[in-house]
Amino acid sequence: MGAQQVAERFTELYGARPEGVWAAPGRVNLIGEHTDYNDGFVMPFALPHQAVAAVSRRTDGLLRLHSADMGGGVVELRLDALAPGGDPAWTAYPAGVVWALREAGHEITGADVHLSSTVPAGAGLSSSAALEVVIALALDDLYGLGISRPRLARLCQRAENVYVGAPTGIMDQTASACCEPGHALFLDTRDLSRRQIPFDLAAEDLRLLVVDTQVKHAHSGGEYGRRRAGCEKGAALLGVDALRDIAYADLDAALARLGDEEEIRRLVRHVVTEDERVERTVELLRAGDPRAIGPILTEGHASLRDDFRVSCPELDLVVDTSLAHGALGARMTGGGFGGSAIVLTESAAVPSLTTSLEAAFAAADRRAPRVFEAVPSAGARRL
Repeated sequence: MGAQQVAERFTELYGARPEGVWAAPGRVNLIGEHTDYNDGFVMPFALPHQAVAAVSRRTDGLLRLHSADMGGGVVELRLDALAPGGDPAWTAYPAGVVWALREAGHEITGADVHLSSTVPAGAGLSSSAALEVVIALALDDLYGLGISRPRLARLCQRAENVYVGAPTGIMDQTASACCEPGHALFLDTRDLSRRQIPFDLAAEDLRLLVVDTQVKHAHSGGEYGRRRAGCEKGAALLGVDALRDIAYADLDAALARLGDEEEIRRLVRHVVTEDERVERTVELLRAGDPRAIGPILTEGHASLRDDFRVSCPELDLVVDTSLAHGALGARMTGGGFGGSAIVLTESAAVPSLTTSLEAAFAAADRRAPRVFEAVPSAGARRL
């Protein structure tokens, strides 16, 4: 829904025009998976799919929430009753942001909110981060809080980690808050330094497809948390603050020091090699050679599948089918256990590749995938 439609629906729900309408996008991660909570490197870009929120302030300590996508009526919450772990529904994401802002000392006295999102939920495209960032930006604007975009992302991450209970890193919220059109964001998740890397595939007659397997995943599930705990154990065993501190050149020696900790060895190997893949990708894009990143994407998928073990049959089917039909590279994107894969391909091959993917899923008796082009788009903004 556009800004006008969201504003009109807000007026129907609450009996007055909203004070403003804001948008925040989902994201695709080009390369750099499960590195963000290891203080490593990531390279996401914003999608045109976005969460849109019409918002007005209140002064009575109430937070009223409505979603065009979730069904049901307006949900009313008291700000002084907000507490981590108390809300298993979608409302935990916007409520968590309000809680995090108040915990950080910002005076929020209430809000009326109507939301609508085109970011596919459960597809590994950061639908939750888009929801968090759009609420945070709206409240920052309305209450004149003056929060920087990196700080805004940190507060949204705290909402998801503590209030919702999902142990995600900082990438998703930073991408939603800070990406620019026509660029991928090279982000150092340790110090949040960022560089916008030009990423105009159309100029090279290339396309990057997102293939949503429609297999849902949930970051708050135990598997994601176990991977993160394993990475933290690996860093402790190796005597470093985070796995980012293991240089690629020192990887073999570090793995040898882990002895028979085979599961930890696999996690460490993935994170260290994935950071190196991000750096190679940046170099190639800055050199104007986007075709050459294809094999790096495929390497990343093999590492996520075999070492980190977060792929699934549907994601592997996308990658294998795409490569068999001429794609330059492919990999799963997002946290894994379902969600989406990305495919780098020549523009002319998109129709036949899409047909091949649909046929492969039908032959495997799987639900048809959703295939669309990923176009680097704008970050969060007021509409």
